[in-house]
Amino acid sequence: MWTGKYVRSPLVRSLFANMGSESEAAAIDSQEWYRCYPDLLGESVQPLFIQSHLDSGTKAFLKNSVEKSGWMFTQLYHSFVSTVLSPLVSRTSINGFLGRGSMFVFSQEQFRRLLHIGPEWRAERLLDLGAGDGGVTEVMGAHFREVYATEVSAPMKWHLQRRNYKLLGIDEWQQTGFQYDVVSCLNLLDRCDDPLHLLEDIRRTLVPNTGRLILAAVLPFQPYVEVGGRWQRPREHLKVKGKTWEEQVTNMSNEVFWRAGFEVESVTRLPYLCEGDMYNDYYVLDDAVFVLKASEETTVSVH
Repeated sequence: MWTGKYVRSPLVRSLFANMGSESEAAAIDSQEWYRCYPDLLGESVQPLFIQSHLDSGTKAFLKNSVEKSGWMFTQLYHSFVSTVLSPLVSRTSINGFLGRGSMFVFSQEQFRRLLHIGPEWRAERLLDLGAGDGGVTEVMGAHFREVYATEVSAPMKWHLQRRNYKLLGIDEWQQTGFQYDVVSCLNLLDRCDDPLHLLEDIRRTLVPNTGRLILAAVLPFQPYVEVGGRWQRPREHLKVKGKTWEEQVTNMSNEVFWRAGFEVESVTRLPYLCEGDMYNDYYVLDDAVFVLKASEETTVSVH
């Protein structure tokens, strides 16, 4: 599923030899990581699109990934451990145990542009669902007084606890008695059994009027859940119509989110990046990142 870009090639080495060069940005942008054709978006979605670009935060993550992929003995050890453990535990837990495979969704600058906030903006509570090792949580966390997270992988929970985030159970975060200013659901919708119920639960836990959901989804949308190291179709198969990125974004905005009681406030196209290994400097998937607010309807059916 993941696509390896610039596989340990002279091109990527030369690109990162001079991180400040404009030619680097042009070369990577040419891979269409950020390209959108607004005319192909639905009329209601067009004015909500925010054009993103390769920025310093993304460059720093890519540079670090390239360097780590060159640690040959470390990568050989990771490959051996992964081969031994893969029949027993999930890939996510293996990555957590090894401290590898960190993800990157957006930089601090991109996060602030999506939410239309400044560097000094502060709110009370953030909840990051499926937070992984907390790397993306950290990007958002500086803007909140309290940071909560959920995660099913035990090794990933250890990483979150080391960062001093408040861990909540996957059946606990909806019943805490308080609400969240921002809930992040990043590349989780296609990896859960009941995505529409998840969206409805999130809507109910947001602070009324001002609460926001920031949601990332890999497109094309291909839902699978990992059970005992094996991938299978979710219990509720959420269908997203359209063949192009723009068509699927429009369908999610006008149908999927509407059914769950949300409306889109902003959307952008970003690469969903993962640290690489001994074979690839990094891996990349194609993300749509939305900021959603609860719609005015008070009663919403998810079926």
